[in-house]
Amino acid sequence: MHPTFFLPSSLLYNTRTKTGFCNICVRLCSPPKRTMARPIMSFALAALLLGCSLSSAAADGFSYREALTKSLLFFEAQRSGKFPADQRVKWRGDSALKDGYGQGVDLVGGYYDAGDHVKFGLPMAYAVTMLSWSVIEFEKEIVDAGQLEFALDAIRWGTDYFVKAHRQPDLLWVQVGDGDSDHICWERAEDMTTPRTAYKVDCEHPGSEVAAETAAAMAAASIALRPYDSKYSDLLLLHARQLFSFADTYRGRYDDSVHSVRKYYPSSTGYSDELLWAAAWLFEATDDKFYLNYVAQNAVVLGGTGWAVTEFSWDNKYAGLQVLLAKVLVRGGGETCNATLNQYKAKAEFFLCACLQKNNGDNVEMTPGGLLYFHDWQNLQYVSSAAFLLAVYSNYLRMANANLVCPDGQITPDMLLKFAESQADYILGKNPKSMSYLVGYGWNYPTHVHHRGASVPSIFELPSAVGCIDGFDYWYVNKDGNPNVIEGALVGGPDLKDEFYDDRCKYEQTEPSIAGNAPLVGLFAALDGLEGDKGSEQKSAGPNPKPNGGRFLFAEAAVEFVHTITNTWKYQGEDYYRHQVAVKNTCGERITYLKLKIENLAGPLWGLSQTQEKKMYELPPWLQVLEPGAGFVFVYIQGGPQAAVSVVAFH
Repeated sequence: MHPTFFLPSSLLYNTRTKTGFCNICVRLCSPPKRTMARPIMSFALAALLLGCSLSSAAADGFSYREALTKSLLFFEAQRSGKFPADQRVKWRGDSALKDGYGQGVDLVGGYYDAGDHVKFGLPMAYAVTMLSWSVIEFEKEIVDAGQLEFALDAIRWGTDYFVKAHRQPDLLWVQVGDGDSDHICWERAEDMTTPRTAYKVDCEHPGSEVAAETAAAMAAASIALRPYDSKYSDLLLLHARQLFSFADTYRGRYDDSVHSVRKYYPSSTGYSDELLWAAAWLFEATDDKFYLNYVAQNAVVLGGTGWAVTEFSWDNKYAGLQVLLAKVLVRGGGETCNATLNQYKAKAEFFLCACLQKNNGDNVEMTPGGLLYFHDWQNLQYVSSAAFLLAVYSNYLRMANANLVCPDGQITPDMLLKFAESQADYILGKNPKSMSYLVGYGWNYPTHVHHRGASVPSIFELPSAVGCIDGFDYWYVNKDGNPNVIEGALVGGPDLKDEFYDDRCKYEQTEPSIAGNAPLVGLFAALDGLEGDKGSEQKSAGPNPKPNGGRFLFAEAAVEFVHTITNTWKYQGEDYYRHQVAVKNTCGERITYLKLKIENLAGPLWGLSQTQEKKMYELPPWLQVLEPGAGFVFVYIQGGPQAAVSVVAFH
């Protein structure tokens, strides 16, 4: 069991530094009984897991690792269907267990879209694409943060549902639930009484946007999941190829076939961008020149090299498509299409320069506080996607040893990433309101989130059903804060003047969505990796070990341990330390089983799987093989001397 430490509330509210308040993670302790007021955060030890001192916040910025952890946790709160045993969001329960049964199909699973309980196929597929892109581009950083297992779980929860929804090559179930009937009820998913009508697209009722986006999601997911489940990856690619062919052969707007979606997720850009986007992802996943030729030959007619946009979203994929194809130029392999790819790249750079305020007048609007401003409704979902593209393109420029050339000046890769960081920091609290718009992060975040499940007491605390109208009468209009903290939810955010109203009725500002959250995973991972690089260069002091430039070395025949103390703080007169242990395979052969013994461990540990034997640990479940020269990290926190790590067995 992990020890639990409690802080007096006075300490929590008197730790201000130049970067704001210390961000206390609440995952280590069992959640207390909730009241309608915001719960007092009496959770101390987890702060150091995320690099936050109890006496001050990290001197050089926010804890992007904590933000990454929480942004993934949000997807578990949005799950529909039967929950697994390791479900971490405990105030949610099983729901919608008969979805699709009325139409004779199993559509149980997938994600609820936002604060409601409709499963909208287009934004769900986009969210899975962006989660997968995050893992593809920033896998190392996600692994180092100990979040790969959760990221892959989030992807697979979506793709498992898509496999169910795509039962025939030219048919796709694209929605469960109806927005109109759902929105006249305010009830928990576990109590749902609204109709669960399922909607499909097929040859006679085409839906190219949603079919192509689902193809993109499956292709991108196949890349992210391939190292861990190659057979499943192959299955996803089969579905992706079929869905792309279906979307391209039977062209038609999906909101013409599914009328009920028009008020909620209409396709303002049509399906041209999704067709190109899906083809680009299929080329990434297969290296099949058919798909590269498709994006080249259709570049003009489908707008890929004609549209210069200032938005990237679930609806408009052009900027993401253009950035993704710019990667082909950097990586190579598309030489026969380089002229067209350079045109895509030029449009990608228009978007990036517009965000950086470096175009000749055609820039994205900004608030006085420095936030990109795209739309009055749910603006932060567009900020998260734009900042993600900035972070990704920074990597591409670095790979090419190049700069971004804008009409108003050249931008280095570091400058590009720094601007992305400014948007992340605004989200996390560096803004005129000193408000974190990532729920559960920091000391001051929205407590009246427009979310049915969060605003009504959990079914485990209030077992009696909450009816449709009762939900509105007792909980929607309740002036107290939500009884359940939906950690990691990115709300819609402030207006053009940086004003924000923490009001459940102001859904354009307080409602979260999976489309808004998904790009945050890659963004926070990129920034955490940057902070990790800085942290590895810093010296740290420990109570007993003999330092060697701030690092403590242990070597054995098969495995090398690099032990680093990455943070220290004092609590009630005792010193505590955050220990990070990098494990590396040095035996020259792949390791398929590793058993470690850890003695003198007094605090919590993350990144290894504990066995039934006392003090014994094994490789984490996401790491089945440790290749020669490869490694991973685990983390523990405790006071006093460091733990002793040794190899018991390996093969």
